[in-house]
Amino acid sequence: MSQPSSIGILGLGIIGSRVAENLRQAGHSVHVWSHTARDVPGAQPSPRAVAGAAKVIQIFVRDSEALLKTIRDMQPALTPDHVIINHATVSKAATLEAAALCTESGAGFLDAPFTGSKMAAQNAKLVYYIGGSSEVLERVRPILEVSSTKILPLGEIGDAMVLKIVTNLVTAITVKALAEAAAITQSQGIPLPHLLTALENNANYSGLIGMKLPSIIKDDFEAHFSLRNMLKDADFARALAAEGGLPTPALDCTAEAMRTGVSHGQGDLDFSVIGKIAS
Repeated sequence: MSQPSSIGILGLGIIGSRVAENLRQAGHSVHVWSHTARDVPGAQPSPRAVAGAAKVIQIFVRDSEALLKTIRDMQPALTPDHVIINHATVSKAATLEAAALCTESGAGFLDAPFTGSKMAAQNAKLVYYIGGSSEVLERVRPILEVSSTKILPLGEIGDAMVLKIVTNLVTAITVKALAEAAAITQSQGIPLPHLLTALENNANYSGLIGMKLPSIIKDDFEAHFSLRNMLKDADFARALAAEGGLPTPALDCTAEAMRTGVSHGQGDLDFSVIGKIAS
């Protein structure tokens, strides 16, 4: 795998398109498929055609339904030489079903959601959470290294997805609190850059705050991670909590605010727009 290879990319959204470009720049032959971007280098007519052209396939589709649909389309072309790497944030149940479909065809499968948004993907600084066989991981590690700074084995298939979902839970709630803090600050006549200065010197400061507060200050909600996708992940977290009979009051109010934003046509903006959503 250290030599140039044929790689498949399914899904050419904010992340998938940038991973594909990083792979091309690294010298790999990249075969792609997407519902929305067909007139691009390496475009194939279907997921099955991608599987016919590449043995390692990275998936960046939107949701559980799309993941399972693409894998079922590929199934007749899959062999034991294939490794399917799912990067889409989907439900744990869909992750396990996707793995089972690949196993039926003899293909390897990795549960590999990531942390990092548009600029991290563009600069090859994603962090991959990995669930699955260490042997399968080592087969494709050089491919994952092209678009990442860290590759973190975190258990079995499904475990990485749960961890991705709950870390996004923390992200969503943090940005909701940040937006509320900004609104209160502004209502008191205090310039918002002062809030940033205060937070930079506070124990609760984080890379997330440093990334999102400047955008909130500038009313710049160009999507790095869309409100629609964050709501999807929040609903996955609520479903996991419900399985264990666990309450999620902080997440519940955050999710409902995001749902209101999506219903008002803000779903394709960055999720930091949550501060502008009227309840």
